[in-house]
Amino acid sequence: MPRLAVMVTEMRARVRRSRCLADKRGVPVGQASHVQDIVAEVERQGLRDVVLVGHSYSGIPVGQAAERIGDRLARVVFVDSSVPTDGESFVSAWPDGGAAVKASIAESGGFWPRAPAAHYDGQGLTDEQIARLVRGATPHPGATLTEPAVLSGPLGELPATYILCVMPGAEPDDAEPDDDVAELLTSKRWQLVKMDTGHWPMFSQPREPARILLNAAEE
Repeated sequence: MPRLAVMVTEMRARVRRSRCLADKRGVPVGQASHVQDIVAEVERQGLRDVVLVGHSYSGIPVGQAAERIGDRLARVVFVDSSVPTDGESFVSAWPDGGAAVKASIAESGGFWPRAPAAHYDGQGLTDEQIARLVRGATPHPGATLTEPAVLSGPLGELPATYILCVMPGAEPDDAEPDDDVAELLTSKRWQLVKMDTGHWPMFSQPREPARILLNAAEE
């Protein structure tokens, strides 16, 4: 068993501070702020052999941070997440180009509103788990979703594991990675792991992602 230290980069405080930053400077916290938070924590702690983990949206800043920490990185793990594409934002590939999200952000003072409980239906979660997610959620800084990612090289050159979560009985198109992830998986440095669960495996099946992360740390 490898000796591991688990570090969690806290971004919720960034959400709380971002209102003040926006009021004082007219510039809301963006995606680059999240990337820098991760890089700064790795450097501040003097960490080596780092396994960075990103779930959902956070795959985008984590992927960029993985590139920037250089030889400190051991592996990056994307948990059913988006992946960064240079020059593209989180909402760029959405069918409407992110128009609905941008409208919601504009109506909510620069933040993407917290998701209601119904958002988590059909994800293999218990009522208690859904209540915990809703209770702990905070509004998401809108600029993080609309700012473009910045990469200096191919993401496929990084050692990576992609965890694809697929609910049993899902439609065939939903049971395979998106095109951008599928292309990255052609790299010899990328691995695909599938889980039979919904988008929140750390709640619905916590032992399995823990096992995958331990394996990533051993590679």
